[in-house]
Amino acid sequence: MIEFHPVRLEDRRVIERYTMPSGICNCDLAFANMFCWQAVYHSAWAEIEGFLVIRFQIDGGTRIGYMQPVGEGDFGAIIPRLREDAHAHGQRLRIIGLTDEGCEMIRRMHPGEFAFESDRALEDYVYNADDLRTLPGRRYQPKRNHINRFTAEYPNYRYEELTPERFAECMALEREWRKVHEGHTSELCAEQRAMQRAFEHFDELGLTGGCIYVGERLVAFTFGSAVNDHTFDTHVEKADTEYDGAFTIINKCFAEHLPARFTLINREEDLGLEGLRRAKLSYHPAFLQHKFTAIRLHPDELACKRLWQEAFGDSDDFIDSFLIRYYSRRRSLTLEEEGETVAMLHLVPFDTELGRTTYIYGVATAESARRRGLASQLMRQALARIAEQGDEAAFLIPTPGEEWLRAFYGGFGFESDIPTQFVTPDGFDFGTGDAATDRAMVWRRNTSTPLPEVLTATLRK
Repeated sequence: MIEFHPVRLEDRRVIERYTMPSGICNCDLAFANMFCWQAVYHSAWAEIEGFLVIRFQIDGGTRIGYMQPVGEGDFGAIIPRLREDAHAHGQRLRIIGLTDEGCEMIRRMHPGEFAFESDRALEDYVYNADDLRTLPGRRYQPKRNHINRFTAEYPNYRYEELTPERFAECMALEREWRKVHEGHTSELCAEQRAMQRAFEHFDELGLTGGCIYVGERLVAFTFGSAVNDHTFDTHVEKADTEYDGAFTIINKCFAEHLPARFTLINREEDLGLEGLRRAKLSYHPAFLQHKFTAIRLHPDELACKRLWQEAFGDSDDFIDSFLIRYYSRRRSLTLEEEGETVAMLHLVPFDTELGRTTYIYGVATAESARRRGLASQLMRQALARIAEQGDEAAFLIPTPGEEWLRAFYGGFGFESDIPTQFVTPDGFDFGTGDAATDRAMVWRRNTSTPLPEVLTATLRK
């Protein structure tokens, strides 16, 4: 097991020895973020064969993840050690926050061992610093107009450096904002605790910030720190929304006061919030910093992927998304010959107009094992399990163009041809890839139940 150390103030020098020259813009590699969110993620670090590795608790839960190792050269050689460390904690290896280059390195050095996925909600928005300083050209005209309206309405505004005597005002502004937007201030949330920790160790963390005042009233503040030698990360930006344009002007003024060595500014992710996404896109990012997750596959998942590719020809990205988000060994039925999976199907729980419903998904048989009744054997097992679970119904979507499948599934009591739509939290496409061909055949426990004109399948947790 690798000896990891909790992230402490005195560790900043050794951690930044790796992160500052790295060129990686991921906001999670900013030392201040690691330290200030320690209570949630329990970040820890280790040096392994010339690489810095950060281990943390994903979403503050029990699963552990490892940030992309930072150092010179290929980190693929240390992945077996990370795998052993994860296994020592009873978990599989998850490497999170991978760059495009990091993904390719793993694919090259450990081919076929990992599934990869990215989450748009977690990608960082990275901007050319000069764009935020000057707001040039026609595309930034709306921002300049916003600032002009602010300065006309509040001619007595001023920009001030964020210094310790202003910290209490900042926390008060943040509490008031949260009270208006979330209806409570009785308990500090995780973000407030992180801010409080930042203010307690502002200089030691290398933080810098700015404020906007209108008269003597604080209406906006922001602060952040360096991610690497040329990228600055804005950790926090808060404003009193009663002052229209306060966000726009604090953003510009702060960018103007940053040292010229920062040519890029990272304003972090949008967390999938539509309003925040629109706001960040309106500043025209130079690029989005991808953050891929790589999960080392178990043998049964590797077998599923191989058979899925042979049977359906889907892309690695699609199959990896299914494996990472929805694959369950408990909900999969397989048949093996000589240690190889030759037939499979997956039982995915949904709610539909018919009640508790199981979706029979990804029914596949290897080319070498077809026409031997293996799919029939699995279908009988599937329906027996569905009956044991007490589900009211099951459905499946035959492969478009393979009309013989309708007769095959009809032999197991499936009937009709119902347009189907899926409702999932992440929009995963459980259909055929073409909504027009997503037409389900349905099995019902009670055949007197009327069939809906459209089947709406909502994923059941």
